[in-house]
Amino acid sequence: MSTLDATRAELALLVLYLNKAEARDKICRAIQYGSKFVSNGQPGTAQNVDKSTSLARKVFRLLKFVNDLHTLISPPPRGSPLPLILLGKSKNALLSTFLFLDQIVWAGRTGIYKNKERAELISKISLFCWMGSSACTTLIELAELARISASMKKLEKELKEADKYKDEQYRNKLKQSNDRLLSLVKASMDIVVAIGLLQLAPKKVTPRVTGAFGFITSLISCYQLLPAPAKSKTA
Repeated sequence: MSTLDATRAELALLVLYLNKAEARDKICRAIQYGSKFVSNGQPGTAQNVDKSTSLARKVFRLLKFVNDLHTLISPPPRGSPLPLILLGKSKNALLSTFLFLDQIVWAGRTGIYKNKERAELISKISLFCWMGSSACTTLIELAELARISASMKKLEKELKEADKYKDEQYRNKLKQSNDRLLSLVKASMDIVVAIGLLQLAPKKVTPRVTGAFGFITSLISCYQLLPAPAKSKTA
């Protein structure tokens, strides 16, 4: 393959990536929380970027609550334990509620919805819903990691002296484990971000801490949305 063909292929992957509304949202999220880290809650250019990007991101999420609402009413995967099913449905319900209420918050900040006090209350409720969904995700990923680990140990016993890394099933399990671990880190850090946004621990979770954690989880989200060929190159 020539250099020009390789460049075209890379650009095609980039176009495919940037065509996703979710990808653009996460890029904006990285800018938002990076600006929050720089500003540390102090007035200035960085804080203006933080606020304007936060408002712009809400447009990307209009009607997005339908996705989780659909998952909520869909039948769960076969073979899933009941506790995991309940956690999954709770996560979908909380995330759908967060995204729905976030539309009212957007309407309040743009002046469409005139009751500012109620809009601020709805904003707090929506953030609590997001924090709850992140907590559910953390528990789900922990449980799934435990299940994958048990199946990998069982597979290791079956393979015995054979090279486990040459076994396709084992490699798939290992990839699933790595993906789940990354999601666990992201969900755990997002809980801290929610605590910062809600100012539940203002002395410990400062705007700079919130910004740093939010920026890292944004980069993780950007990575998770990469097309498979590009992801394999960066791994």
